[in-house]
Amino acid sequence: MKRVKKSFICSGVLFILFAVFTFMVIKVDVKAAGPNRSMIGLSAINKFVFDSFGGSGIWYKITEVLGAIALLTAFGFGILGLIQLIKRKSLFKVDKDILLLGGFYLIIIAFYVLFENLTINYRPILVDGNLEASFPSTHTMLAVFIMSTAIYQFHTRIKNKNLRYTAEALSSIVLVLTVVGRLLSGVHWFTDIVSGVLISFAFVMLYYAFVKWLRAVRP
Repeated sequence: MKRVKKSFICSGVLFILFAVFTFMVIKVDVKAAGPNRSMIGLSAINKFVFDSFGGSGIWYKITEVLGAIALLTAFGFGILGLIQLIKRKSLFKVDKDILLLGGFYLIIIAFYVLFENLTINYRPILVDGNLEASFPSTHTMLAVFIMSTAIYQFHTRIKNKNLRYTAEALSSIVLVLTVVGRLLSGVHWFTDIVSGVLISFAFVMLYYAFVKWLRAVRP
């Protein structure tokens, strides 16, 4: 149970870091540094990173494809759960980690909708001539959570080592390229990306914690 406790603590720390980081974005070094003089917190570092790396249309297209891959991966695990439900004829007989993953997908979707409608700051570029909410990067949040939990699923379910290592490596590549690519694309501030990573890994660790807890109490 010590590993379970550590995972819960790690998740809690990440949620606290996300909350603190969000407070800093709202309150620290807030200036009209965005398009149409929109306000952005931690403006100095955000402007520096954006001016240094942002603005690649190619990376934007790449991250859109990577996002689609992440969603297809989530859909695949949804199909796996559905197949188990049909074969076993009971929701309670579906693998607990798959049921739990479905529940977390719903939570992530809820947070996605929340942040799409809760404007903390706007994107560093105009979208079709309009300002658009940008914090956190929900694209990053979705991809990091889906691919991180996919790595766990592949590790526990694929018996063939070569196939398992390949699936885990590809998942890691999608995860890393999404984070880096979203920053290089210039459609988010640096703080949007950092916050997206923090909140997603907080949920990832919480998922791991619950899976370990379920296995401890119901082997």
